[in-house]
Amino acid sequence: MSHWLVIDLEATTEEGGWPLEEMEIIEIGASLVDSNGRELDHFQRFVCPQRRPLLTSFCRQLTHIQQAQIDGAERFAVVWASFEQWLAPHLPRLAGWLSWGDYDRRQIAQECRQHQLDSAFLQIPHYNLKQCFAESRQLKRQVGLNTALQLAGLHFQGTQHRALEDARNTARLLPLTRLTERPLA
Repeated sequence: MSHWLVIDLEATTEEGGWPLEEMEIIEIGASLVDSNGRELDHFQRFVCPQRRPLLTSFCRQLTHIQQAQIDGAERFAVVWASFEQWLAPHLPRLAGWLSWGDYDRRQIAQECRQHQLDSAFLQIPHYNLKQCFAESRQLKRQVGLNTALQLAGLHFQGTQHRALEDARNTARLLPLTRLTERPLA
């Protein structure tokens, strides 16, 4: 049976949002699941941003991540190396990775470029579960994670805008969604 990796990121931001180029990852959450969405393993780490190490009040309120958690965290390159080490034994059974929307894929690629990391992870097929869910349900437009869970008769479990909890909730939608789009490698 194939496994899937569901990833969610939290990043620096301000009310109204920042352009992707100005955001930096502050938390990585990943849930390794089987095709039924059952968690087999997980990864969660905070990341200390370099350009704007002080979180905005808006960012702290949105993510429930405190400044001390970020201050005590490693930089992206160190955390990403830990993530890849954690993922390595799972790679032979990994069918691909999923995120709710395309933001996470783009942010990881940007951070790897900025830190000059040649990550083999970026070659693993990526599926935008938000898009696949909308297509599976024949929705006129894509919806947010909480709305998708409600449409599926589920409730969000945990705290929204925390990386691992968002990844776990996204994984709950995997068995209810046809992966219809062509994966992005």
